[in-house]
Amino acid sequence: MKVVIAIDSLKGSLTSLEAGDAIRQGILKVMKDAEVIVRPLADGGEGTVEALTLGMNGHLESVEVTGPLGKKVNCAYGILGDNKTAIVEMSGAAGITLVEESERNPLITTTYGVGEVICDAIKKGCRHFIVGLGGSATNDGGIGMLQALGYGILDKDGNQVCFGANGLKEIESLSDENVIPELKECDFRIACDVTNPLCGEQGSGAIYGPQKGATPTMIMQMDKWLAYYAALSREKYSKANPNQAGVGAAGGMGFAFLTYTNAVLESGIQIVLDETKLEEFVQDADIVVTGEGRLDGQTVMGKAPIGVADIAKKFDKKVIAFSGAVTEDAVACNEHGIDAFFPILRSVGTLQDAMDSENARNNMIATVEQVFRLIQSCK
Repeated sequence: MKVVIAIDSLKGSLTSLEAGDAIRQGILKVMKDAEVIVRPLADGGEGTVEALTLGMNGHLESVEVTGPLGKKVNCAYGILGDNKTAIVEMSGAAGITLVEESERNPLITTTYGVGEVICDAIKKGCRHFIVGLGGSATNDGGIGMLQALGYGILDKDGNQVCFGANGLKEIESLSDENVIPELKECDFRIACDVTNPLCGEQGSGAIYGPQKGATPTMIMQMDKWLAYYAALSREKYSKANPNQAGVGAAGGMGFAFLTYTNAVLESGIQIVLDETKLEEFVQDADIVVTGEGRLDGQTVMGKAPIGVADIAKKFDKKVIAFSGAVTEDAVACNEHGIDAFFPILRSVGTLQDAMDSENARNNMIATVEQVFRLIQSCK
């Protein structure tokens, strides 16, 4: 029997690869001769760097960059085994978790560090980038990142504008004379699962600004500044489109990537499934195993396990899912390609006990063993 495992992380408990290995151990307790393949899985958000990098024979890099408040932070990113592909989570350099709640202020938080990470990867030979946009602390339209890449985002005196959304109000002109030359050789797949435009009632400031510390007044100001920045960009780059779905992601980072680099915005899970070539492994599998920390009604809304199930069903494969917990509305998963799902919790206890990594691992192994004993008995 061939079993292919692609499970998302159980956040706070097990990484994608740790969960996959636990499932593998559970299967081999029953079917010692089974061919069990573990593939990394993530949705483009938190955990994508580790899952893809370690799961695809890559290595992790760490570089000191400018954090969202201008202080230095260490940001980890991955380089895959081809030594040409970098995996970056912008939250590592400009994430909201890097800023204390009392200090959150999108007028001053910057994406400059994201550009520094990209520059570091370019120096190390990378030309293909996968970038996750989730969890940002910023609303600067990506101008900080662009400055780090060598773009001139200039004020009336021809100097670089200041960090943060405050810099947007200072912009008078744009220049690409000093952009690092290697950038034109690079392409970017941007993991973006939101559809917000840059400005307006559904724009980056209105929808995500409050969680980043923005007041209603700030949001109105930033919207005006972003609109002017977009208009200036459109004068220089015809592809600038502030109304395109997704350009408002991460405080306008989607707009910066699409306008100033060779980038496409795509579903995070689709990027991961493509890059890991999961389809090639599933074609001749007997069973596909997936899952995540909690299966619920939201799982069917484009989350990682459903992406795996979609591929499996192209080849008429049976799909089993394991998770830390399930909700009543998780039954929707059965209508979207997951044939059966199983929570791994085996006894009543505290949340802390349930999320303990060793407990989660043992619970996963034991649950998987019993499920595959049933499968074995039905052969």
